[in-house]
Amino acid sequence: MTSSTVVLALAAPLLAVTGGLALRFVRAPRTQDIANVVVAVTTACIALAVAVDAMFFGTPAAPGTWVAVDPIAGPFLAVIAVVGLGSALVSPAYLENSHASFFRPESARGWYYLCLHLFWAALLAIPVMGNLGIAWVIVEATTGVSALLVAYSGRRSALEAGWKYLVLTTIGLTVALLGIVVLYSAATSEGIGLRTLSWAWLASVSDSMPHQAALTGFLLLLAGLATKIGWAPVHNWLPDAHSEAPPPISALLSAALLPTVMVVAWRAQIVLSPAIGSATGLRVFQGFGIVSLAVAVPFLWRPLAWKRLLAYSSLEHMGVLALGIGFGHPLALAGVVLHMTGHAVAKSLGFWAAIPLFQIRPSARTLPVRGLLRADPGLAATMSLSLASLSGLPPSPLFFSEVLILMGGFLSGHTAVAAVAALLLSLGFLGLAQVLVEGLLARGRGPRPELIIGMREIKMLGIAATGLLVLLSLTTPLLPGSALVRDLTAVLP
Repeated sequence: MTSSTVVLALAAPLLAVTGGLALRFVRAPRTQDIANVVVAVTTACIALAVAVDAMFFGTPAAPGTWVAVDPIAGPFLAVIAVVGLGSALVSPAYLENSHASFFRPESARGWYYLCLHLFWAALLAIPVMGNLGIAWVIVEATTGVSALLVAYSGRRSALEAGWKYLVLTTIGLTVALLGIVVLYSAATSEGIGLRTLSWAWLASVSDSMPHQAALTGFLLLLAGLATKIGWAPVHNWLPDAHSEAPPPISALLSAALLPTVMVVAWRAQIVLSPAIGSATGLRVFQGFGIVSLAVAVPFLWRPLAWKRLLAYSSLEHMGVLALGIGFGHPLALAGVVLHMTGHAVAKSLGFWAAIPLFQIRPSARTLPVRGLLRADPGLAATMSLSLASLSGLPPSPLFFSEVLILMGGFLSGHTAVAAVAALLLSLGFLGLAQVLVEGLLARGRGPRPELIIGMREIKMLGIAATGLLVLLSLTTPLLPGSALVRDLTAVLP
């Protein structure tokens, strides 16, 4: 990890913050939209450069280091960069079609862009933070700004969802903070202050930490972070927040925030394994994974509004990622990287598509989508691509990732857990496939507006998403033995 890489890793979130502040005080809407795109493209390019460096040249950070551009950070940083860029690009279309906000009308656009870029900046910073304490502070910072975005429309349901998200995740992060305090007390031996919570320092002293204290701190930390990740049974905020937030924000919440907080939990499991026992940490992840799948599947069989359906799909896929980490096998880790990336592309596309969907079918905010194919074949195809990929329909990369994760589970000796997961994933596939066939692809009637704002952007992103999903599927045979997976395996105990 070179000094230039560290500078670039910090430059991306700093640029997003600076750009967001500048956009807040720009008055002309057209100028705001153009500046938003310029800032987003520049930020994403810098973040992707850091992600590539981390995946191919990243090394573990030294004890006390504040920034950790290592192989674990790479895939997560790349996903955040791509999802954030896409959300910034479709935001002008959303704002053009949205006329309600709890902000004052003359400043609502500026506040939206400020909160969007602050949220994105925090997400870009979390994977490269080399210190558990600082990572917690930034995760907490995402709560306030994203709660404002969830409630942006000013509707009663949105305000309720924003408050629910704010209260529940704050309570969870308070529990996580208690766990961090316990870990700090167990790891402190030489009085080096906040640097005691650096990932490298915790790893170096983990084998000498008291077992009971380390286990208590770890369980409190994961139980608290689980509320932010959206794992069941502490996922209650997730369906409401995802369905009420503006579509570009829903994409960031689902495809970027949830896995980004998960990387903090993953790092904690890695560095504390000598103190808590490797098997114990893995079983905790497996437990959250199975429970999340079991809770999500019945909702995927119910007729739900489009964004609410995608929200429960997020619960399912966070469960799959938890299982992949919990199995700990190289094949499962390859599946985690592939699944996290494929989910981000497909889920973001589904949320972005809600911008034109709500113009064509306003009822889709609260009711299931029916007969969209005749109303707009292009939009129906885009949404079908998203849903088919999320269901794990071959040759979706999520099909291959789930196969890799399940194979890793069987090969690592977790046969019963892998078998139950396979059954639940099959049931989830059937539920989403039913929505795909009977909802999106069924022929129906309905009025179609003459002008649909944002449809051009959605079609372009749909083409880009198709290319990315195909590329991910083609790289599946290469991933298990790749340098990235070898590096990920090397950091495991």
